Amino acid sequence: MSALKLQAGQTAVITGAGSGFGLELARLGAEKGLNLVLTDVQQDALDAACAELRAKGAKVVALRGDVSRPEDIEALAAACKEHFGAPHVVINNAGVAHGGLIWEHTHRDWEWVLGVNLWGVINGVRVFTPMMLDAARQDPSYRGHIINVASMAGLLNSPNMGAYNVSKHAVVSLSETLYQDLALVTEQIHASVLCPYFVPTGIHMSHRNRPAELRSEGKPTPSQMIAQAMSTKAVTSGKVTATDTAKLVYDAIEAGQFYVYTHPQSLGMVQTRLDDVVQGRNPTDPFAGKPEIGAELKKSLRAAMGLA
Repeated sequence: MSALKLQAGQTAVITGAGSGFGLELARLGAEKGLNLVLTDVQQDALDAACAELRAKGAKVVALRGDVSRPEDIEALAAACKEHFGAPHVVINNAGVAHGGLIWEHTHRDWEWVLGVNLWGVINGVRVFTPMMLDAARQDPSYRGHIINVASMAGLLNSPNMGAYNVSKHAVVSLSETLYQDLALVTEQIHASVLCPYFVPTGIHMSHRNRPAELRSEGKPTPSQMIAQAMSTKAVTSGKVTATDTAKLVYDAIEAGQFYVYTHPQSLGMVQTRLDDVVQGRNPTDPFAGKPEIGAELKKSLRAAMGLA
């Protein structure tokens, strides 16, 4: 397969473009001279991003949208086609985080997390892939690339993060299948999956954009408050930046690289999990390398639940 070589005048679609990875991907795309088709659920953040990018000379089309709603992604695709034609790059980036013991997730919690993290990617793949395939049929020189943002949580199963883990594992599976399905039908379009670990973005504050109709009733449980505190600390203390991550993504596009990692040193934990699977042994303690963290989490949760 021949990889996409990025050039000025090509078009990139980016979801969740108002902050975090999405904003940095848009900024770097603008530097590369790409036309930008952007969406975000937060209107003021999207407006600010567009103003900044246009001030730098970028051609930008933006629509506020909720990626979990198919009609919003279909509207984004229509705007892309109207202004720029078929995209060359589609980055299904929008994501949210929610933690807590898995049985304490409410139906609304599941609906929100899976709606954004999984259905957002499904909608992006379902809507944009046919546009790209049509462009490939019409032009043998056309090249395209789809990037789905998963997480290291899509390769591991950290406790107290059930809904998030489930959503990201599904995105990894979807992306691997997309890669294989595309390879069956064309050499012109590739796919990648980004699996970041802890990178300072706004994901630990994603509840700020949670729709009113999907907000949980009642107060957060102790496990959810513990998960929020741990997530905030881990995300905000990350050393790899969103800017670094955006560069990794564009480099992977040009290299035709499928798996994209921000923290490849963490793959040892993935290997341990895979060894557990292949050898049929019980899951390894995820805190084996940092037992003090595991002990504190266990102590806090058991105290909160009144268990020994």
